Amino acid sequence: MILTKIFDRIMDLGGDFEVIEFRIGKRKKDYSYAKLVVKGKNENHLNLLLEELYRLGAYSPEVNEVKLVPAPADKVLPDGFYSTTSHPTSILINGKWIEVHDQMMDKVIVVDKESNSARCKFINEVKRGDLIVVGEEGIKIKPPERPREGAVLFEFMASKASSEKPSVSIVRQIARDMYEVKVKGGKIAVVAGPAIVHTGAASSFAKMIRLGYVDALLSGNALAVHDVEYALFGTSLGMNVENGSTSLKGYRNHLTAINEIMKSNSLSESVKKGVLKKGIMYECIVNEVPFALAGSIRDDGPLPDVITDVVKAQKRYRELLKDVKLVIMLASTLHSIAVGNLLPSTMKVVCVDINPAVTTKLMDRGTAQAAGIVSDVGTFLPLLVDELEKYPIKINK
Repeated sequence: MILTKIFDRIMDLGGDFEVIEFRIGKRKKDYSYAKLVVKGKNENHLNLLLEELYRLGAYSPEVNEVKLVPAPADKVLPDGFYSTTSHPTSILINGKWIEVHDQMMDKVIVVDKESNSARCKFINEVKRGDLIVVGEEGIKIKPPERPREGAVLFEFMASKASSEKPSVSIVRQIARDMYEVKVKGGKIAVVAGPAIVHTGAASSFAKMIRLGYVDALLSGNALAVHDVEYALFGTSLGMNVENGSTSLKGYRNHLTAINEIMKSNSLSESVKKGVLKKGIMYECIVNEVPFALAGSIRDDGPLPDVITDVVKAQKRYRELLKDVKLVIMLASTLHSIAVGNLLPSTMKVVCVDINPAVTTKLMDRGTAQAAGIVSDVGTFLPLLVDELEKYPIKINK
């Protein structure tokens, strides 16, 4: 759909175009090619049009080398800096196209001339004198192609999220995809919200960890606190998870859970001391699955393991996402969108939430490759784990 998006964008911005060459591939694996003349009302309007079209995957037949300007100070960018997309990107230096590493959206490209390499960086990582890509010239973007063969999950789910899609068949396909990732030596990261505990799916998620299908857990204080509360008292925010009734003095339970972990100084120590004997965090610790709990202003406690410095939490998220091949997002709006901003568009993403706005917002924010599934996570996770049990894998710690 690259060409139609380009046509639409030109017209939306009040430009004009003429197709002067158009070759359509006759077989499914053939490329198609289009050459356009794009017209703007003036030079500035034309530059605006081209800037938008380059980001959609178009490129000029006459390409100038990328422009580099030193950063004037730490954490300060030169005017006119290039802001990245999540798509695979290359830049032209010394007559050669080089790949930009650590691709993420809304970052800047920093070039190291000594190693002839380039990578995406956060603004807070920029040092004075770093060579920053400026402008739009000498940059080539490759949007992900729509697969043309086979009805797999990430083709079928390419439309907007809907609760009307066949959830059972989708769960089976996700389980199969997860298995294929693992047998090829890939890693799976899970972004999880506290609704997993509220909806009674904590034991299913814990089993998924035991089965070896979670290589990293990215979440916040709330998931861990409610998981510990459920493990110790069988409640989540004072509500009995099994029958939905309110526990006597249950309003104290989440604070008591925090207090019990505080006594041990960490979640791992509470496992060693026998305080924490089951649950999501317990399974992460005993199965050596790394996790990152990012803090929030809403947190009670927070638990000792929570990273309250958001910059450090973001860095830890990035470390855990390295070499990951599939990300599963379960009932977490803010953490899911935060992780989405750290991923290249080539990453497979599955987002499950009962609120259609969450999956739509994730895609609109730039993670367009995500497969959005509108479902109660309490229903979805048990079904998924039942399917995963059909695909046993050997856990290599």
